[in-house]
Amino acid sequence: MDQQPWEWPDEEWQRRVGQVRAGRSLKPATWPGGARSAVALSFDSDHDTNELRDGGISIGRMSWGQYGTRVGIPRILDILKREAIPASFFVPAVAAKLYPDEQRRVIAEGHEIGLHGWIHELNSVLPEAVERDLHFRAADALEAITGRRPVGMRTPSWDFSPATLKIQREMGLIYDSSLMADDDPYELLENGEPTGIVELPVEWIRDDAPYFNMNRFQALRPYTPPPAVLDIFIREFDRAHAEGGLFLLTMHPHVITYRSRIFILEDVIRHIKDKAAGSGGVWFATHEQVARHVGQGLGAG
Repeated sequence: MDQQPWEWPDEEWQRRVGQVRAGRSLKPATWPGGARSAVALSFDSDHDTNELRDGGISIGRMSWGQYGTRVGIPRILDILKREAIPASFFVPAVAAKLYPDEQRRVIAEGHEIGLHGWIHELNSVLPEAVERDLHFRAADALEAITGRRPVGMRTPSWDFSPATLKIQREMGLIYDSSLMADDDPYELLENGEPTGIVELPVEWIRDDAPYFNMNRFQALRPYTPPPAVLDIFIREFDRAHAEGGLFLLTMHPHVITYRSRIFILEDVIRHIKDKAAGSGGVWFATHEQVARHVGQGLGAG
């Protein structure tokens, strides 16, 4: 429409706001095993697709992505195995096709692989037919490599187009993990109607990339000292635990696993386990496990 936002009739801004909204809270009264809180660790295995999705040709940036699979994933999996913790990995299909053995190892070690686009595209600006094709092709590719069809999605742009939720429903997904309307799980509404899809909310505060990433050709130079990032993550967990809620953390293999940063993951896990030992326990779970627990009886449709 040609009108400026301040000229819109009430129906227009109501329509825009109402496309996808947070519905009822799905924070459970109890977590499995009587745990006081739940912890869902996730890793977005973007690898080379951060460069490829922009049509880039930078060998340097692609080597940065390769660090994620060559060094990052093995370090992460070794820690998770040592600590006996499951996690969720969100993988663009192109990254999975580049490194299929990595995906098979992730699944073999008891973790989950979820959808993260085809080539880490900005799905929120795509035509509906293109977005639908890429999501379905991505699901087919991950299933072909791992033998398991993904049941959840984290959109590569942490955003929705007007068609994203409709496509997720067509795919029969049980959860999304891309939106930010709450700290704890909730049901997604589409134009005011319950969808049966569980939202496991993310937040940039609980993501490693904003604290460390940079762009050498722009003025983007964020760098928070690793101990400060650890402190933020610990404070996020402590409040979630005190409230009996969900602590969901997003990390990237090409960001968190450097020698000066990997202690963040190790110390977060150590802190959570120490806290849990004296205050009600913690349930470590994949995103799928959390979604199935809080979404019992919803029935995604």
